Amino acid sequence: MKNIVIYIHGKGGNAGEGEHYKKFFPDTEIYGFDYKANTPLDAKDEFFEQVSELSKKYSSITLIAVSLGAYFSLVSGIDKFITKVYFISPIVNMESLIVNMIGWAGTTEAELEEKKIIPVDFGDDLSWEYLQYVRNNKISWTVPTEILYGNLDNLQSLETIQQFAKETGASVTVMEGGEHWFHTDEQMKFLDEWMTDLE
Repeated sequence: MKNIVIYIHGKGGNAGEGEHYKKFFPDTEIYGFDYKANTPLDAKDEFFEQVSELSKKYSSITLIAVSLGAYFSLVSGIDKFITKVYFISPIVNMESLIVNMIGWAGTTEAELEEKKIIPVDFGDDLSWEYLQYVRNNKISWTVPTEILYGNLDNLQSLETIQQFAKETGASVTVMEGGEHWFHTDEQMKFLDEWMTDLE
């Protein structure tokens, strides 16, 4: 059986972005996963079903996941099918992000618990159910993982990333001047060099 690379995009991204990584795996199929999930519970089912099916056809699976796609991967139980992982600007602690968003919205956890849903103008609505799910379902991750992180990332702190790395044995590369979304010429050049160095 052959090897495959699964690319999982972040929020607002698309499966076609996976083609960028073809040059690093010229003899390997790149599968862009166009998932539908918006919550970790939905992702758990969708991601597990998709990756478990692919694992029956391929002897080795490499995962490249970005931002929210990385978080959904972390909570879906797919690690037992994966050989190696590249995370780019991953969300590794959704609880801390939601707590920060509550602050950005100028509200409180108590108000969120009372109202259950609070609309915000900078992203998805705040959800008490989502926060409780995140708190009650801790991440367990055992796959060899490389993380690329920009020090200007406004969604996860370096300390949060480093804590995740410490708990899971992941390696972290930090780009000075890198943002959460790697998209400028300089950032993409850094990303490409990172991938090349790790190959």
